[in-house]
Amino acid sequence: MADNFLKIKVTIAGRVYPLKVKNAHEEEGMRKAAIKINNLVAKFEKNYAVSDKQDVLAMSALQFASLQEIKAINEEYDLSKATEKINKLGALIDEHLKK
Repeated sequence: MADNFLKIKVTIAGRVYPLKVKNAHEEEGMRKAAIKINNLVAKFEKNYAVSDKQDVLAMSALQFASLQEIKAINEEYDLSKATEKINKLGALIDEHLKK
């Protein structure tokens, strides 16, 4: 069974990385992510006295990972609040139906 992957190359911080993606949507996502990483690397290099690419890549990784974690925490909090409100509404309805 042959793999139906597309082979692409993306450049991150001056290095080329070969990748396999499943489809054009995944390719677009990878390319957009590479652009965002490169923009962030350039920003860190401009704003901080960093001579090692490893440092700016680590800082970029931390930035992206923290955004994902913050988003997950906010979604969990929002879901918790919504569940709490639904439970209160359910209790009010139950109370009203008992009358």
